[in-house]
Amino acid sequence: MSRIEIGLVLPVSESFVDGTTARWTDIRELATRAEAVGFDTVWLADELLWRPAEGPTIGWWECVAMTGAVAAATTRVKVGTWVLSTLHRNPGITAKAVETLDEISGGRFVFGLGSGHAGSQAHAFGLPEDQVYSRFAEAVEIIIPLLRQGRADYQGTFHAAHDLEQRPVGPRPGRIPIVMGAKGPKMLRQAVSHADIWSWYVEERSDLTEFGPRLEALEAACLEHGRDPATIGRSAGIIVEPTSITGAAEALGVPVSGSAEEIADGIRAFGSGGFTHVELILWPPTLAALEAMAPVLELLDAD
Repeated sequence: MSRIEIGLVLPVSESFVDGTTARWTDIRELATRAEAVGFDTVWLADELLWRPAEGPTIGWWECVAMTGAVAAATTRVKVGTWVLSTLHRNPGITAKAVETLDEISGGRFVFGLGSGHAGSQAHAFGLPEDQVYSRFAEAVEIIIPLLRQGRADYQGTFHAAHDLEQRPVGPRPGRIPIVMGAKGPKMLRQAVSHADIWSWYVEERSDLTEFGPRLEALEAACLEHGRDPATIGRSAGIIVEPTSITGAAEALGVPVSGSAEEIADGIRAFGSGGFTHVELILWPPTLAALEAMAPVLELLDAD
């Protein structure tokens, strides 16, 4: 069995704990250090403004701009969006941004795409708040043809493209890898129809107790829609606490924690359970926590 690919989710929001802001210099340092210690991918989330019913408002840096900056600041590590929301952007411009990011990165970009979610942040920006899945399904009818065939012609209820060409193209025309975040049956159908990799994130526990049933649902969707499950990558977004600083469970779900060997074992379990990728959200999202992951990666590389 090949080693599971390991990604790092970079912090691009105000802190959930004390409201401090992740500055560009901090994000750049984390990205370049992640590259140096051997992470396969660094990921950036696409959110705008969280206003939870309880707790403070959380702001986020804009995803496409920050992803381009990280792509320009790194040289080897893959750079991905985890995941771009179709509620936030015109689909033709999304495809153009994806091609541009692949150009900036020299062919290292991984395009994560999802339906997004409505609620208070959509309302605050005057974005759509209804028909979230239908808007996504129409956006896919434009984005996928642009990225795979270089042209889209589509008229829907929410989105349109009129003899639209994908120009210019970057270093991998038609071959930029696509990740889809998908949970429910309709989104899983989209993922097995279009994605190279399926992804979902922790909601309660960063282990196979939670993620095993998610993988079973994906495999069932593959069989239902005529895809060999072995042909799609399977990615789990999990929380890891690699230092003595704890507290992730309060906000993000029960983490993988302990010694370097214990954390490596936790990641190995995902590989043994059928996952091909894990995307790590470190708690706390600091350089010290990143450095604590270096021996974990060494152990996994030695397998």
